[in-house]
Amino acid sequence: MGGGRTLVIVGPTAVGKTALALALAERWSLDVVSADSRQVYTGLDIATAKPTPRERQRVPHHMLDVVAPGERYSAGRYALEAGPVLASIGAAGRMPVVVGGTGLYIRALTDGLFVEPTMDAPAREGLAGITAGMDHASLVRWASRLDRRFGGTGGRHRAQRAIEIALLTGQPLSWWQRTAATHGVIDPWVVRLTVPRAVLHRRIRQRTEEMITRGLVEEVEAAIADGAPVTGPGMDGIGVREAVQVLQGTLPREQLADAVLIATRQYAKRQETWFRHQLDPALTLDATRAPAHLADAVITAWEQRIT
Repeated sequence: MGGGRTLVIVGPTAVGKTALALALAERWSLDVVSADSRQVYTGLDIATAKPTPRERQRVPHHMLDVVAPGERYSAGRYALEAGPVLASIGAAGRMPVVVGGTGLYIRALTDGLFVEPTMDAPAREGLAGITAGMDHASLVRWASRLDRRFGGTGGRHRAQRAIEIALLTGQPLSWWQRTAATHGVIDPWVVRLTVPRAVLHRRIRQRTEEMITRGLVEEVEAAIADGAPVTGPGMDGIGVREAVQVLQGTLPREQLADAVLIATRQYAKRQETWFRHQLDPALTLDATRAPAHLADAVITAWEQRIT
């Protein structure tokens, strides 16, 4: 079904991507392949807003809980591992649907990944010691100076990587992505979900409050107790880093909700900008409508436009 194309559902955090996928599953035999750079980490279900166990029972989900929070996980590795998953779903006679808000992961699937250049190990370690002491804003500022295409998305580890590659190879990260890339693994048919800014902010607030009520801080505390380093790549996500600050005593607990809310709003704005300028959607839908109605619109367009 779909003439070899793959349905990809994108949009900012809290816009309703999972709800649409679940609604589509009422009509189609499908598996969800997550394209979320935070949901690959184990032990952080609340913090990364993973689909609930009940939702995973309704629809098979893949590319969740792939690595421990202390392990680095790149878009390139994601594409290498998600490609066979997508193929196996299709071979089983089911429909793979990519769902996520991490633009670089989706780009790796659609346009390919790049082979990271070899870099001098001692120089890399020395530079890592310098960037480790920089705050997130400074890292993004330097990454953007060294690579005009950096864009400011992602966490501190992506910014550190951009600085590292630019300084140690003489070429920016975006140059390597353009010139050392392999081919993509899917031919995407993109559905982009949007809502008015006020609606999105309301949904983000509701999700933030639910995360804290469900035990965000306690979940992060348990991850640290299980050995997750507080400076690990998986601990850099929104919600996690603020919870770490609460546990370290640098952020009052009563200020946690506002801190997470502000950071999430800023991230959602960057996501919207990225999807608006970097992808060519086949369909853009107002996600204030009920998921079932959105699913009807997707199915109608899919059947009419896919040959």
